[in-house]
Amino acid sequence: MDELVTGDAVVLGLRPARLPSRALATAIDLAVAGAAYLLVTVGIVLSAGSLDEAAVAALAVGSFLLVLVGGPIAVETLSHGRSLGKMACGLRVVRDDGGPIRFRHALVRGAMGVVEILFSVGVVASVASLVSARGRRIGDVFAGTLVVRERVPTPYRSAVPPPPPWLVGRFAELDLSAVPDDLWLAIRQYLTRMGQLDAGVSRSVAERLADDLAARTGTPAPREVPAGAYLAAVVNERQARDARRAFGPGFGAASAPVVPGAGAGSPMVPSPPPAGPPGDSSTASGTSSPVPPATGFVPPA
Repeated sequence: MDELVTGDAVVLGLRPARLPSRALATAIDLAVAGAAYLLVTVGIVLSAGSLDEAAVAALAVGSFLLVLVGGPIAVETLSHGRSLGKMACGLRVVRDDGGPIRFRHALVRGAMGVVEILFSVGVVASVASLVSARGRRIGDVFAGTLVVRERVPTPYRSAVPPPPPWLVGRFAELDLSAVPDDLWLAIRQYLTRMGQLDAGVSRSVAERLADDLAARTGTPAPREVPAGAYLAAVVNERQARDARRAFGPGFGAASAPVVPGAGAGSPMVPSPPPAGPPGDSSTASGTSSPVPPATGFVPPA
C-alpha cells in the first residue's frame, strides 16, 4: 500500500485511488454536469428566439465554459476536493502533502481536464493514470494534487490515546468553537500515529499542532504540559462535550481510561514532579497548591 508522507516524516495513511474508482467517480460527475448543461442549453434555445446566430453561439460557448469547466472547479474548491462522484466513491482530491486543495489546484485540474477528459473522451486521463505510480493524471501532476481513498477498509484502526488523568477536565472552559475540522483531523491523525514517529519529529509536530490549536482557542497552552498531552486533553474535552450534547449532562469523560504499555517515559505523560523534602509541613498539611497526581499510565504486568 502506498502511503502519503509529509515533509516531517508523518505517515498520513491515505491510499491513492486507482483508475476504476476514479473512472466511476468521473462518470458520475460527467452525468451530473451533462444533465445541468442540457438544461441550460434548452433554456438558452427557448429564450434566444429573438437573438442572432452570433449571440446564440456566444451563449453556447459561455454555458459550456460555465457548466462543464467552471462547475467542477467551483465544486472542488468549495468542497475541498469532494465532488458528487468522489463522495459516492469515497474519494477526495488532496495536495501532495495531504492537505486540502485550494482554488488554484482546482483551476489547474479543471483546465487540464478539458483536454484530458472532455476533448479526448477520457483516453488521455486513463493512459496517464495507468502509467503513474500513484494513479495521477496530467492535471494532478501540474496542480500538485493526488486523488486518495477516504474509506479504507482496515482490520484495526488505532484509537486516540487518553490524556493523563490529572489533565482530564482541566480545559473545560476552553472555547473550541473556532477550531476547524481540518485541524481536529490533523490532531487525531498525529495522536494515533505518534508512537510510529521519531521522538524529535513527534515533538516538533506536536508543538506545531499545539500552537495552531492555541491560536484558534485564543488561550495559550500551559508551559508545564507537554504538547502531546495537551492535544490529547483537548481532544478528550471535545469528546466529552459531544457526549453531553448527545446523551445529556450525565455523560462525558469523567476520567481517562488506563492504557497499558505507556509509562512515565511516554511522550503523553510528563515525569512525576519531585517530592518535597521530608518534614515539609506545606506538603504534609495539604495547604499548598494542589500537585497533580503522577500516576500516568499503568505499565503492563
